[in-house]
Amino acid sequence: MKGFWNRVSGKAKKNNVAEVVLTMALMSPILAAERKSNIVVILADDLGWGDVSCYNPESKIKTPNIDAIAADGLRFTDGHSNSAVCTPTRYGVLTGRYAWRSRLKRGVLNGYSPALIEPERMTIASGLKSAGYKTACIGKWHLGMNIAKSGKEWDYTKPIEGGPRALGFDYFMGISASLDMPPYALIENDRFVQQPTETFKAIKEQLPYCRGGVIAPEFKHVDYLPLVGKQAVGFIQQSAKNKKPFFLYLPLPSPHKPVLPDESFKGKSGIGDYGDYVMETDWVIGQVVEQLKKSGVYDNTLIVLTSDNGSFAIPELYQVVQTGHRPNGHFRGQKTDIYEGGHRVPFIVSWPKKMGKGRMSEQVVCTTDIMPTALSVAGVKIPKNAAEDGYDLLPLLLNEKQAGSLREATVHHSVSGMFSLRKGKWKLIVGRGSGGRTKVPKLDPIIQLYDMQKDPTERTNLYLEHPEIGKELETTLKRYKEAGRSVKF
Repeated sequence: MKGFWNRVSGKAKKNNVAEVVLTMALMSPILAAERKSNIVVILADDLGWGDVSCYNPESKIKTPNIDAIAADGLRFTDGHSNSAVCTPTRYGVLTGRYAWRSRLKRGVLNGYSPALIEPERMTIASGLKSAGYKTACIGKWHLGMNIAKSGKEWDYTKPIEGGPRALGFDYFMGISASLDMPPYALIENDRFVQQPTETFKAIKEQLPYCRGGVIAPEFKHVDYLPLVGKQAVGFIQQSAKNKKPFFLYLPLPSPHKPVLPDESFKGKSGIGDYGDYVMETDWVIGQVVEQLKKSGVYDNTLIVLTSDNGSFAIPELYQVVQTGHRPNGHFRGQKTDIYEGGHRVPFIVSWPKKMGKGRMSEQVVCTTDIMPTALSVAGVKIPKNAAEDGYDLLPLLLNEKQAGSLREATVHHSVSGMFSLRKGKWKLIVGRGSGGRTKVPKLDPIIQLYDMQKDPTERTNLYLEHPEIGKELETTLKRYKEAGRSVKF
């Protein structure tokens, strides 16, 4: 077992990530006398707003490494994922476009789903690669990839098409979807490292929940999060030695189910495995930041840290209420929901060379903003057919005064396909209920309208009192859908 993980974690002398990185093909010439800023995007999986101690003073979980990034940069208190579930948010992060404009209108993909991102579409990776960046994705993909078939059977011996390498990433090490979805096997670039030839029996308990399916003989779920950290550290270590800037997209597999903290983190939080797994996630993030500092590139690296949606571990289901910890803070709902608990997430940006420390902003930002912001940092011009729903946050990052709002409105989407639109202090929800897992009385009217300044927990529906505001927001949402974009070009 140790030999296998050593081979893929950078400890072996041959066939490790360091050697792969050193031989990556770089398509663009070296640019500029001054090295461009490196970019690291860390996307946690199901990390709640209330899990992070710099957001939630009442959190029972300590997240010192995430807190330190916030202390060195800018913490957005009104940050959002563009969707309340995994796959569509990842689509938005990489393309700057709402996923409901793609073929995925609701739900998420699985480990065998075909590639979702259109081959001709510009991504954050392809854009940065064109500017001379070395690009890597390490962690959880969950955007579909075309695994080969022989007849009706999956063929794990053949190359995979339509994955990260086809979308601008020089290097990929990860899994095809979530850690609870087969096939349970590592993929390096476009091939399985070890074929999934054995059978994994489903685990139906709430927190260690895992679907049944095929698994590689030496794949162990509990080892995967530490492996992702090692791979990220190895990529940074090697890339920092080169003259070219690098981009690391680090979609972590945690604290999404299966909640399986390493033995060294067991009992650390004092509130059970979920808290321990969040602490391990924070530790991995700390390892990445520490390597940036050791390599001497921390000050010149833009770090964006956020989550793909809210936490699934609501107290009513997972009994964390007994500990006093609320993973989504005081917000209503959970992962999958159109309510704030589904998509209000930690959103932190650090860039010591360019930004001041210890800043906070109440401006509304969204995960679709990451792609255009990163390309703006690299000086890449975005064409009209890209980043249709992403705002460039660079003026906000560099402007200490943070005057004026950058965006007109933001669209959110639930697991069932329910829409909401946030404009200023108003939030419109087009439908009854949560649009997700949270069960609430589906009372009239069919439209919900909340004042997010006075009522951030979304308890008082004001649609009947302010129908004119509701109609205005409905018109804006309709315009965004019909125009094919929400950001003016």
